[in-house]
Amino acid sequence: MDRFMERAVELAVNNVKEGGQPFGAVLVKDDEVISEGVNELHLKNDISGHAELIAIRKAQGKLQTLDLNGYTMYASGEPCPMCMTVIYFSGIKKVYYCASIEVANEAGLGASSFIYKDLSLSREQRSIDIIHMPLESGMVDPLSEWVKK
Repeated sequence: MDRFMERAVELAVNNVKEGGQPFGAVLVKDDEVISEGVNELHLKNDISGHAELIAIRKAQGKLQTLDLNGYTMYASGEPCPMCMTVIYFSGIKKVYYCASIEVANEAGLGASSFIYKDLSLSREQRSIDIIHMPLESGMVDPLSEWVKK
């Protein structure tokens, strides 16, 4: 197994020993570890505290950039939809993972399967009501302000 994936798995195992979930991530560029993360939900009561997001936040803070094009993510588990969205937005083009979402599901960590399926439905069919509320007349449009900038 690749040394970066070995490290991601090691981080995940250590996180379980410390009371957390079995997820670790390592962000790499040019064969060098840039940052690491583990799920921190149990430490900070932050549902977004996933290993991949922690690694991305650390790298972006350290490097003072949003653009992680050319970086590679190694994750002990297949990234959830939230993590994949951030991976897309940050420009990461390659992700290696160890345990699949199906295996995580069997271990009782199966929200990702449901969310991936739910997001593939039309807005009207999703399990969460998502309701469009257009701007009222006279309101400043933030997107127009952005375009002007």
